[in-house]
Amino acid sequence: RCWVFDNKGKYGGDTSSIYIAGHSAGGYLVDMVGLDKKLLARYGKDADKLAGIIPFSGQVITHFENATGEAETFAATIDETAPLYHVRPDCAPILILSGDREKELYGRYEESAYFYRLFKLLGHPDVTLYELGGFDHGSMCAAAFPLAVRLSVTMKDVNIE
Repeated sequence: RCWVFDNKGKYGGDTSSIYIAGHSAGGYLVDMVGLDKKLLARYGKDADKLAGIIPFSGQVITHFENATGEAETFAATIDETAPLYHVRPDCAPILILSGDREKELYGRYEESAYFYRLFKLLGHPDVTLYELGGFDHGSMCAAAFPLAVRLSVTMKDVNIE
């Protein structure tokens, strides 16, 4: 619960340089934490203090399951549980990583591309989308980790406050 915000400085880390990243369901979670400001606010933290949000193949629409866990139709729902619902131009820099559109989970690249496009349309100053050619949902991390590390170095030079 915000341990890094409270403790990174104790270990010599730069508290203004906190990046969050996750793959698949973890990508969904970092999108939600970085975009829905109320999630960190309940712990007295500001999501806009993040240095970067890096989802690896994160789902950005509401899951296709209802509260009982039963599969519904494949109709996309965009409500408060979907990262797309919280897209805003003033969040931390965001690096969206996806596997190859032909090898990734069905529709995942297209979700990522739509997510990216909404940030651009709203005027977000630092959003990037990478499609990792030849990599599927499971293997994309092999290409994504070095890319995320390299690009996070350049992301910290951007200040959108």
